[in-house]
Formats: sequence, C-alpha cells, structure tokens
Amino acid sequence: MDNPVHRITRRPRGLPPALRTLPQAHTRRDALIEMLSAAIAEDALPVELPLPSCRDLAVAHGLSKNTVQAAYDRLVDIGLVTAKAKSGYFVAAARRSEPSGTSGASIRSTLILPDPRPSTMPRVRHPENWQTSPFPFVYNQIDPSLFPIDAWRECSRLALARKGLNALTADDEAGDNPHLLVQLRKRLLAHRGIAVTESEIMVTLGTQNAIALTGMMMRSLLGTIVVEDPGYPDARNAFGMTGNAVVPVPVDAEGLIVDLIPRDCKLVHVTPSHQFPTSVTLSLARRRRLLELAEAHGFMVLEDDYEADLEPENSLPTLRSLDRSGRVIYASSLSKTLSPGLRLGFMVAPTDIIVEAKALRHAILRHAPTQLQETAALFIGLGHYDAHLRQLSREMARRRDAMGKGIAKHLPMFRTGACSAGSSFWLQGPDGFDSEALATSLVPEGVVFDPGRIFFSNGRRKEFLRLGFAAIDPGKIDEGLRRIAIAM
Repeated sequence: MDNPVHRITRRPRGLPPALRTLPQAHTRRDALIEMLSAAIAEDALPVELPLPSCRDLAVAHGLSKNTVQAAYDRLVDIGLVTAKAKSGYFVAAARRSEPSGTSGASIRSTLILPDPRPSTMPRVRHPENWQTSPFPFVYNQIDPSLFPIDAWRECSRLALARKGLNALTADDEAGDNPHLLVQLRKRLLAHRGIAVTESEIMVTLGTQNAIALTGMMMRSLLGTIVVEDPGYPDARNAFGMTGNAVVPVPVDAEGLIVDLIPRDCKLVHVTPSHQFPTSVTLSLARRRRLLELAEAHGFMVLEDDYEADLEPENSLPTLRSLDRSGRVIYASSLSKTLSPGLRLGFMVAPTDIIVEAKALRHAILRHAPTQLQETAALFIGLGHYDAHLRQLSREMARRRDAMGKGIAKHLPMFRTGACSAGSSFWLQGPDGFDSEALATSLVPEGVVFDPGRIFFSNGRRKEFLRLGFAAIDPGKIDEGLRRIAIAM
C-alpha cells in the first residue's frame, strides 16, 4: 500500500488540466481514482481520445506503473472507463449525457416561493474560510485535534463486522438502533437524572432535528410558541417555518423570565443549563415555576440541553427529571462533545409524542444512518465516551480559564456574562458599540466571532458579541483577544 498522499503543487506537463493535481486520499491509488472520476463527472476529458497512459501518469505524479494500473482497473470495474486492446483506456461513452440545448445556461424555476424564503432566514453565518482563520472564536464548532479519532475508527471497524452487515445495510423500519438506545438510556440519560423506557426515546439528526419535529407536531394547535430573547435563532426559524406563531420572552441573570410567558402559549423552548447564547443558568426556583405554569395552563416545554455533558457534577436537575405531569420534551446531542458533523442526537418525550415524532421523521428522512448509530453505541458502551469526556472537560476548563484571564486583561471595557461551564463567553460592549462593524474589521486579521444582533428577535441589539473557545488553538487565545482589543 502506498503512503498517504498530500496535495502536489507542481503541475505535470502533457496532461489535461483536470489530471495535474492529485487530491488528498488514503492511498495514491485512491487519489488517482478520485481525480479521474471527478474529471469524468465534470466532462473534462474527451470521450474520443485515449486517457493518459499508465507510464505518463506514473511519471507525472511520481508513482509506480502498478499503482496507476490498479487505479485504471478499478475504474473499469465500476464502469467509468473502458479498456480497448492496443488502444488504451477511454472514458466510458455511457457516462456522457445528451446535450440539453441550453449550452450550460442556468434555468430559473417558475415556482413562486413564499416569503420569507428559507435562504433568507436570519442565522449565524461564519466566513466560508473560517477553518483556516488563526483565531476562530466561533461557536458550535470544535478543534479537530480534540476528536478521539483512534477510538472512533476502532468502533467504526467493529460496527462494520460481517455478522451485523444485514442490519447495517437494511432500511430499518423502526429507525433506532436498539444498542444505541440502551447506551443513551443507561449511560447518558441516567447520568442526567432521567429515567425513561425504550418507547420514550428516539434518535435524531442532532438537536435541530428534534426542534423541527416538535414544531411540525405543534403547527395545528392553537396558541404561540415561546422562545428565549436573546435566544437560538435556528429554533425561531424552525418554529416559524413550520407554521407556528413565535413570541420572544426576555432572559435575565436567572434565565428565562417565566412569569412573562403569555397565557395562550402552547410550547416553551428553553435552554436551562447554559442559556443560548448568554450561558446563564435557569435557577431552580424558575425551573419549578415553569413546570407549575405548564401544568396549570396546559402547555409543553421543550428542554434543549445542548451542552449537557460539559456541565459540572453539582449542576441543577434537568426539567425532565423534575417533571411529574409529562409536560417536558427533552432534546440533546453529541455535537458539542464529539463533533457537530456527526449530526447525532436524541429526543425524550411521553410515548404518544415519540410515536408521532417517529412517523414524521420517517416521512422526512426515515432515520439516522444505521452504521453511525452502531458506531456511537459501541463508542459509548466500550467506555470511550466517558474517557473522552474526562479529557474534554479538562481541556475546556483550561481554555475557559485562559479566556477569562485574557478578556479581563485585554477587554476590560466589556461586561462579561456567566461562564462556569460550556464553551463560550457572552460580552456586552459600551454604549454605541457595534459588534458587527468590529467583526468585519477583524476578518483580515484572521479573527472570527459571532456578533450578538442575530440572537435577538428584533435584531437591533448590536452591543453584544459571543466568543467561543472550543475551536481555537489554546495557544492563540491571548493573541486573538489582543487583536480584538486593538481593533476596539
């Protein structure tokens, strides 16, 4: 097996432009296959002319002829390339589509879409190249070096064992991996004081999926959905796009001001552990008051516990664990502790709600990938998740401490909110401060953060900003904060 390749910067002569640069891949054979198949898909290679010979490709990219031969053989096997005796290799003619007569011009749809269009909904947006920025104070992302790649790879290998192949390749009607449900119930939820039966839990594609499903179930009920202000913009979007009237209720130092919830409320979306985005904790008195109001007035509560596993041991009990009347829907995920890219979460609710949520999930996306679910089940069951959490908690505490000291040192003009846990700081600037202008000015400096206006329902509060620290190299925190201070 060849060594893993890296992007080659030299441009071999004599090859079509589409075949001059090898992409990154596990092996050089795979890199060749990816490069050739991409060029074929983009119609970048003439169908009537032979492809470069094994010798030409080998010389151009510093490979052995056997490696190139193996790549061509694989492309022949999958039908992208044909081999002609004494003539060489050619793009398979069947891969070419008939001309459409549009000469590549874009055709605009005649569909009249309602306003607001989904593409225009306000949400947190980062520069496309934020991952290459040296100072990414972005939220909902994580430093790739913190991902437990070796343990996850081993669990993925075990999940792909042949004895379980039938279950992994089938379209699972139930949708939820039983092994994962057991691990979620006994390891994650039990740790949060939540005891549920198998019929009261389902797997989702992250917490956002649970929010959207809840919004769909609520769309035909009379009443409004309450969201926190400031709060999670994608929750506002999901509830609004599913046909619900959304009412913002303000947040203070104790979290959501529950006594301001309107009487016509049908659902309250709340982030009690770490309020999104301020990180304040909903007090125990308000938790109990919220549940009292829910029972008295007949509304439901969606508890969005998005950073549950980053809480300290002495954290307050979840709303779900305090609920005695079946009013709380609980949602969480593995996004903040493992990776947002996994898109794996779970939803806990009374059985009748779970039955309907599963039916909606089936109609929209059927279920989360079965192989991913089994990998996660093994990762939790074999103890890797607990070990990862211990290491992650120590690392987040180290970064949180560095952030606190750096903010006090470089940004004393800001008022800083609570941050005893979680992975971000919420800051309020002086009167007249515009966090969006500051963010724009710092892009050339490689500093990226979230301006606060997007989190408010009226979009008018510009003096706030959020600084996340899970994605930034801890050694760069102080310098990043110093650059923000200079820009101020």
